[in-house]
Amino acid sequence: MPAEPARRSLRDLLPVAVQHAASALARDERAPASEISERLGRIAQLVLGASSNGTGGRGGRQHGFDSLASVPGHYVDALRRALLAEVLRSRTAVDGHELAQVLTTLEAAQAWQAEDPHHDFTRHLASTDAVNAVVEIAHDMRSPLTSILFLVDTLRRGQSGPVSVIQERQLGLIYGAALGLNTLASDVIDAVRGGQRLVDGPPIPFSIAEVILHVCDTVRPVSEEKGLPVQFTLPVVDGRMGYPAALGRVLLNLVTNALKYTNEGSVSVGCTEHGDTAVSFFVQDTGEGIPPHVMSMLFDGFRPSASGMRFSNAGLGLAICQSFLRAMGTTLEVTSTPQVGTRFSFRVELPKA
Repeated sequence: MPAEPARRSLRDLLPVAVQHAASALARDERAPASEISERLGRIAQLVLGASSNGTGGRGGRQHGFDSLASVPGHYVDALRRALLAEVLRSRTAVDGHELAQVLTTLEAAQAWQAEDPHHDFTRHLASTDAVNAVVEIAHDMRSPLTSILFLVDTLRRGQSGPVSVIQERQLGLIYGAALGLNTLASDVIDAVRGGQRLVDGPPIPFSIAEVILHVCDTVRPVSEEKGLPVQFTLPVVDGRMGYPAALGRVLLNLVTNALKYTNEGSVSVGCTEHGDTAVSFFVQDTGEGIPPHVMSMLFDGFRPSASGMRFSNAGLGLAICQSFLRAMGTTLEVTSTPQVGTRFSFRVELPKA
């Protein structure tokens, strides 16, 4: 009688399946291969543990599937397909009962992920629709924040009745927080859609003074709450041809940042003219300045930290400013002196209207 083929444990095949699945996923996704392998290995460990305990197919919490909340659902399916392919490629027999137990556990993991609300949310963020999801979230944030800004400013002006000094300061704090969130939501939308959105089409006639004064009016509650005057310089020739929406976004972002990082002194915003077409804009503060180690990553939305990459809303805002300005044919310059202040400036072509 021919000898019965040697059996091979799935404990030997699963690591190989993890490698094949990680290679396939790394070709289609932006995540590092090491991160993909770590997540797939986590699934494999849970599967082996559940199979050895004879708990395949039972409740997700009993399996410890809670640790898979951050693992995309298609990773489980990728590991299942890679394992079956490895079993077919293997010339040695596998234990049918063990294979059934493993496949049942993988199916249970997928079912648990589909029913878990938290994982359903993270699954959408990890899918190809993540960009659209982020934009929709930012839009949903910006609409009520705009209403809050309008209502708070109305209350501060006393249009709904007298306001005490303490109440005025409290409303200023609320306004500043809402303005920061509103700006962040706009920056996220522009980061996803690109900085050319407000620079599409031909240039239009506009008033530089109106743009600068609108920025000053927008940040006035914040500047009054901090006791920091916002000084402005207006042009001699006001009517220009250009992109006022993009220009206003850049100046508002820069002035908001200047107020955020300045505790004493003042903030200045304005422009100077060069001939008939070029105008230089600047935003200057008397804050503590930008540390040298931050200058090299000033325009990065994500910056390294001791615990990994950390999101920087200031970096994202500056990156958006740079994107708008490049679309207008210029770039943002920065000079900073510790304990003296920081100056952002850019020069853009704005023909007379």
